[in-house]
Amino acid sequence: MNEGGSKFAPASHAVHTGNRLVSAAEDYLARHSTEKFSLQEIASALYINGSYLLRVYKAHTGHTLLWYHSHLRCEKAKELLTESDLSISEIGEAVGFVSSAHFSHVFKKLTGMTPSAWRLSSGSLPPKKSE
Repeated sequence: MNEGGSKFAPASHAVHTGNRLVSAAEDYLARHSTEKFSLQEIASALYINGSYLLRVYKAHTGHTLLWYHSHLRCEKAKELLTESDLSISEIGEAVGFVSSAHFSHVFKKLTGMTPSAWRLSSGSLPPKKSE
């Protein structure tokens, strides 16, 4: 028991555990960012309950796991938009989106710009003619 006589762990332990859990979940998603994921897969990999993972992640980051997964994909897409001449649909596919429409929708939601506008604003390589 801690000094207050409670059988529960001190709050600082809960924060530390939550931070470790958030880091582990983010590491897992980073390693599997181009793949579909299920909450059960991540929870099983971390040996915890999925509902608990969602609550802790949201409490510590203010975001959902799905938001973080999309964020990782869009960050990789930004690199490809800047450094390659792949078409928008090829980039969407390369970062794990099933359709270019969904890729464009998610990218715009997270960045405020379409992939094509991002490419133009970054002054990167010209897009392929198929865009």
